[in-house]
Amino acid sequence: MNQYLNARDLAGEICYQPTFFQTKKRVHYLTQQYLNLAYLRDRIENLSLQFINPKPRSWQNIEWHSVSQSQIINLELEVFLAIIKGSLDTEAPIRDYTQTSRQYLEAIHPEMARFVGGKVKKDNTIIELGLWEKEERQHTPALSKIYQQLTGEKPVIQWRKPKPYNPSDHPHRDLYRHGLHRIITEYSAVCLYLWLMTRTTGTIQQILAELLQDEINHLTKFWGFGMWLYPDQFRHQIKAKSPGNSYHSMMRLFTTFRRMMQTLEWQSWKINYKIELIFSFIKVLEQMMQWSRTLTPEYLDKLFGSNSTQVINVK
Repeated sequence: MNQYLNARDLAGEICYQPTFFQTKKRVHYLTQQYLNLAYLRDRIENLSLQFINPKPRSWQNIEWHSVSQSQIINLELEVFLAIIKGSLDTEAPIRDYTQTSRQYLEAIHPEMARFVGGKVKKDNTIIELGLWEKEERQHTPALSKIYQQLTGEKPVIQWRKPKPYNPSDHPHRDLYRHGLHRIITEYSAVCLYLWLMTRTTGTIQQILAELLQDEINHLTKFWGFGMWLYPDQFRHQIKAKSPGNSYHSMMRLFTTFRRMMQTLEWQSWKINYKIELIFSFIKVLEQMMQWSRTLTPEYLDKLFGSNSTQVINVK
């Protein structure tokens, strides 16, 4: 009768008919496990090592055949599938994402350009994949397997066309704006996968944990690198406990969130799901801001070298 009493998974105590406060507790548990300051610090310190010897993060072994509807916790199957399908449509164009970012980075920081987009010939033929792409390209097949295991059908991916490389006469400004969008996109993915982990258990939750760790890894690297390259602009945005200091950043965050919700068919969600996800956004942002305030110029210079770049009027 009480076979699930005090049962635990990667998000802490399992609640099969969770209240908001129980889900809130699981969100808090996950942020402490996957976004604690020590873990985030390890991820940013890992970046300079990846410049020298790029090595993809290994996933744990997954029993893909064991994915089942019973691992979804009090969330309608059609809603869960819509989220998986929307995530698939967003994750799939990884090659376009990486090559666009590489182009914005190439003239300013070749090592970071290689990290995200690898190496290319003059005709843009790829001769080496970037580490970011190697890790991110695992996401589409993983999400596809979840979808196929739950429905018996392969998902039909609606390929999105990301914004292409569009340089101006101000490459540092171009990179700043592009990089800020990339950070917000990674942050949104972190929040979504973290919330989905509170609403799943078993193998599905394990798969989501791998996606989450990849997204956190990339978020910290892009965020920390941005703080090093654009110290004045980034510190302006974190000088208080709220990101509300920057109107432009908040507008980009809102725009990304709105686009993300449309892709995930937000309009069909129950109000409690919406509240839980919004809380996840807030909690993750709190963790990231707390970590971000520890990234002093001296610390970042030790990781990446002295930054003598003077960037003005990037907004």
